[in-house]
Amino acid sequence: MAETLQSLGIQWPKLIAQAVNFAIVLFILWRWAYRPVFAMLDARREKIAEAMADADKIKADLAKTEAERREILTKAGDQANKLIEEARAAAARVRDQETQKAVAAAERAREDGLPQSAIDLHEERVAPLRKWYYELHRKWIFENITRPGILAPAGGDRRGPSAGSWSGASVCLADKQDINQ
Repeated sequence: MAETLQSLGIQWPKLIAQAVNFAIVLFILWRWAYRPVFAMLDARREKIAEAMADADKIKADLAKTEAERREILTKAGDQANKLIEEARAAAARVRDQETQKAVAAAERAREDGLPQSAIDLHEERVAPLRKWYYELHRKWIFENITRPGILAPAGGDRRGPSAGSWSGASVCLADKQDINQ
């Protein structure tokens, strides 16, 4: 076997010296290079695991908070609906009470001898005053607000946007009809 190793160019003293040198280099690398690198990798692996655990905890807290938010919104919606229903019921009660009061007042008026036409007579007297009041305001608006250059279109035409540039406020005022007619 020694001859076979000699024919391959392997010499025992050099082979043993190389093995000792390799062991020394391996020890030095393990002691001062690999051990700190492995320690650093382990510390990093632990930090990553902690970060993942924290992320899972944050996800759980977020889900819990979201559930609480939904519950609060549901309760608020239920309370709002309850308040709306209570307000509707109260409005219906007030409406019924006022209707009963109006019926009672009409019956008292009938018993006192006031004809139903008294209300109609009142409306007949008030309608012309309303019309006069509306016309007076309409005239004042056109005289004081819709003068050319203020709110009316350029050129003084008050018929519509196609007549010129508009400020917009006098569009509906020119063709307004009496509300009570």
